[in-house]
Amino acid sequence: MRSTWTFPKVATAVGAAILGVIWLIPLLWALSTSLKPEPETTRSPITWLPEAPTADAYRSILEQGDLIRWFVNSSVVSVLVTVLTLLVSVLAAFGFSRTEFPGRRLIFGLVVAGILVPPQVLIVPLFQEMTGLGLVDTYWGIMLPQVVAPVMVFVLKKFFDGISRDYEDAARVDGASRWRIVWSVMVPMSRPILVAVGIFTFIGAWNNFLWPFIVTTDPSMMTIPVGLANVQGSYGLRYAQIMASALLGGLPLLIVYALFQRQVVRGVGDAGIKG
Repeated sequence: MRSTWTFPKVATAVGAAILGVIWLIPLLWALSTSLKPEPETTRSPITWLPEAPTADAYRSILEQGDLIRWFVNSSVVSVLVTVLTLLVSVLAAFGFSRTEFPGRRLIFGLVVAGILVPPQVLIVPLFQEMTGLGLVDTYWGIMLPQVVAPVMVFVLKKFFDGISRDYEDAARVDGASRWRIVWSVMVPMSRPILVAVGIFTFIGAWNNFLWPFIVTTDPSMMTIPVGLANVQGSYGLRYAQIMASALLGGLPLLIVYALFQRQVVRGVGDAGIKG
């Protein structure tokens, strides 16, 4: 059957196209600037296309810093932060959703209140704690403060609340323990929202600059944002290199999001319905 183009559909398509162009323009500008010779980036009037395209900016970034090592560090940190955050958040959300214990509402209220606390407020006590534990310049020092995510606990708890208890009761009748119910019933039924939460956590950990910058002094332990910022700071303000660094640092995120786009959209939609 042929689809009928009504006014709401046309308006939605036009709006989506406009938003897509708005999103794409800065990306194309960054790509164009990164391919320009450095003197051309400050020339007036501004030109969109480089007159003599060159990859010198990318070459300089690769030569000046240990980019491969920083990519490995960011990958290890982001993957482990995502796994640990999902583990902690699923267990906490299941406890708040399915377990009755004294003070449950009060504790959950404190978790929700944690969403309102800016991460910058905790920088000093967290750094003192990592120093006391001897975790400065280690993967654990970078990861542990990022593992506890109150907003993820809140989202998963609301999703678990929307799952019928009949599934849980049926599993309990079959002799399933509480752990078995979590991993064999709740987690498979929550796969879309878990994928969405995992992607958002991964992106947040990959892009995190402030905490890795504070807790790492060894160049071999730096993540992509910190390493690229140090390269830029050491060699002055060079717009082509800045854009090249941004594109190199964001490329893995674009690939990850492109691979899991459907799961993210489905997970966000399910979270809205269940919540």
